[in-house]
Amino acid sequence: MNIKRIYAIFVRQMFLIKSNPARLTSIFLWVVIDIIMWGFITKYLGTLGAETSGFVKVILGAIIFWDFASRLQQGTMMAFMEDVWSKNFINFFASPLTMSEYVAGLVTTSLLLGLVSIIFMALLAGLLFGYNILIVGLLCLPFLIILFFFGVAMGIFISAVIFRLGPSAEWIAWPIPLVLSIFAGVFYPVAALPGVLQVIARLIPASYVFESMRAILAGLPLSGTLLVNLMIGFGLAVVYLFITYRLFIAIYRRNLKLGTIAKFDVE
Repeated sequence: MNIKRIYAIFVRQMFLIKSNPARLTSIFLWVVIDIIMWGFITKYLGTLGAETSGFVKVILGAIIFWDFASRLQQGTMMAFMEDVWSKNFINFFASPLTMSEYVAGLVTTSLLLGLVSIIFMALLAGLLFGYNILIVGLLCLPFLIILFFFGVAMGIFISAVIFRLGPSAEWIAWPIPLVLSIFAGVFYPVAALPGVLQVIARLIPASYVFESMRAILAGLPLSGTLLVNLMIGFGLAVVYLFITYRLFIAIYRRNLKLGTIAKFDVE
């Protein structure tokens, strides 16, 4: 892959954001709403008899980490959709740009937006509710790495579905983070799910992050089981990223072979 062409895709996306402040505003707006709403919910639950700090640690931490994965998913998808909406996607193929370089450029863009989002959320949670995202210690890094791979895999998968079905399939993308949060155990332990749903939860890399985070915040000592869970979560995330990337490339080649890529701008 050519780094310059990847950087070109990244720069183009940055110029799109710069020329469309509403897109950047929407990112920070949802961040502010999530932190304020869930922060006050945790404070209210604390008045019912539970320890407020415990709720803040678990819920706000889950919100910040899950929002990071969601931003990566939406960032990858939105960067792809920007090219579809502007009817510019097909123009890329008049250049030496390869599909792998194009995808790498989208991932780089979403990574930057995800990092800006999580830093902003962490600062906001710290200022308003005294929350410290580094409370989980050095494990914060593997948590973010797992969620990075999983979030990007979600974004590439959704982009592949839209690539296959057409721009009208965009509506499928928006509820996916919410649906996955049910199985990922973002707000509650996986053990709270029915048996069948627990099996599905074990196939979602993010569930290992949030289960590990709750264990740490509950004061449980680091153990081999915790490290094994993180390794499983990391392995699943990498496998999903590879599979979704290959799916996207396969759909691209199919559309190219059948000529349907020329009609991609048509609803």
